[in-house]
Amino acid sequence: MEMDNDHHIDEAMMKLEVNLDDTPGEWLGYVMEELFDYGANDVYYIPIYMKKNRPGVMLTVLCRKEKQEEMKRIILNETTTLGIRYYPLTVERHTRRYETVTTRFGAVTVKQGIKDGHVFQQSPEYEECRRIAKKEGIPLKSVYQEVWQAMNPYEGGNNNE
Repeated sequence: MEMDNDHHIDEAMMKLEVNLDDTPGEWLGYVMEELFDYGANDVYYIPIYMKKNRPGVMLTVLCRKEKQEEMKRIILNETTTLGIRYYPLTVERHTRRYETVTTRFGAVTVKQGIKDGHVFQQSPEYEECRRIAKKEGIPLKSVYQEVWQAMNPYEGGNNNE
């Protein structure tokens, strides 16, 4: 694993994939929760068309190599698949830093990506913004605009979400 102050290269990752055309949608939500609960780094679904033009989804799981067997167990037990594709994967991760900005709604956490010692990406924490929107009875995008303005007071906001 290569390291520096701004990022590291993780070569001990795996990508697991299955195509599903007969697993009920309710099960898919449950499967995603289980995979995250047992240590998946990421889980997502992509709509696809399978043989005979049947609509389906591709389930993709990213995990550390040592979690692969547990992820396979969950996928085989909780879906209708009969097989799993998996590949070694290299992931480059940049340093993350969390800052707090003050808005008229109170403090909100902002996640920043650091590269070469500088912030190259920043984003308000969704759950905090969601709670504010619900509490204040305002659109979520209004909360984000307020946070972007607080993050970049001289630029009039930043819509890089």
